[in-house]
Parts: sequence; C-alpha cells; structure tokens
Amino acid sequence: MTLALLHTSPVHVPVFDALRDTDHPGLGLRHLVHEDLLTRARESGPEAVSGKIRALLAGAVAEGASAVLCTCSTIGGVAESAAATLGVPVLRVDRPMAAAAAERERVVVLATESATLGPTLALLAEEAGDRPVEVRTVMVDGAWACFEAGDRDGCLDLVAAAVDAVTDADVIVLAQVSMADAVTRTATRIPVLSSPRPGLAAAAAAAR
Repeated sequence: MTLALLHTSPVHVPVFDALRDTDHPGLGLRHLVHEDLLTRARESGPEAVSGKIRALLAGAVAEGASAVLCTCSTIGGVAESAAATLGVPVLRVDRPMAAAAAERERVVVLATESATLGPTLALLAEEAGDRPVEVRTVMVDGAWACFEAGDRDGCLDLVAAAVDAVTDADVIVLAQVSMADAVTRTATRIPVLSSPRPGLAAAAAAAR
C-alpha cells in the first residue's frame, strides 16, 4: 500500500513523513517534488500545468501508487480531476479542511500567496453547496517572501499575527500547507483549521 504525494516544495516532505509516523505507521509514502508546477500555475493559471500533472500522476500509479495526494492548494483541483483517467483515488489535501469549514456560517481564509485564493474559494463554495456561508479572505503580507527566503519562523509568526487579528469569524482557514504550524503560535479562541493532518488521513483511507 503506497500513497504518492505531489508537492510543490521540498519543505512539505518532512511534514507528511512526521504525520505518517504518528498517525499512519506502515503507510508507504512516495514523494514527488516539482516546484516548477507552482511557478507555472502562478504565471499562467493551474490549467497550464494539467498535462504535466497528469503525466506525473500516471507515472506514480504505474510504479504502484494506490492513491495520490496533492499537497498544493493552487493545483489541487487540477490534480483531483485526473482521477477519472488514472483509475485510483486522487485527493487534494485541503478538501477535508474545506468541508469542515463550510459547515460554519462565517469563514475567514488566510493565504500567503494570491494564486491560492481562487482555488480555495471555489472549493469552499463546492463544499458549502446550498448552505449560506460568508467567506472573507486575508492576505498575509510578507509571509510568502519569508517562505521563499527559507525564513520559516518569520512566515509562521506573520501568519499567527494575522490569525489573532481576526475577530468576527466562526472559523479560520489556513489555505496552504506551509501555514499549518502557525496554529501553535496563536492565542485566538476561534477554531483554526489547517490541511495536512485531515488531508493525509483521507488519503491514507483511500490508499487502503
């Protein structure tokens, strides 16, 4: 039983390895890291990388992956759409988080990179269906520059400060995997949702 994970940054590899060791011992993970996918998606839109994504995922399935998890929110929808032709489940890491958030009435989405917002908002709308959900977005200025420079603490501190500045919400969504650890640095009493743990749990179940 092997789960392939498609990443757009190598920093996500140890995050999911640690979650696997804690929550899903024995689950085989195969990491596919392709930073260029996010670069091209930011420049030309997620659909611009659909062909390469399908080829990468087909290769992973040919090598034995029983399911695939895309850990990038920007290209997650494109990856998910490949499931019909691959013959195995393909999941986006943020769907379980979005499903939980869409059960609340007032949702605030925090992101550090603007290309993430469109796919995240579309996913929330899909999960909400006919339920009335008010969604607001907050861009965390400077956090993405810190992330790209390798300043993880600086990025997380900015995200945590932005979380604590939110006062009128039922739930706060951290749109990107790279933001998840900011939860431990916040003081807010509003529930804060991140994607790695629930996303991996759903993918592990699918891989079985």
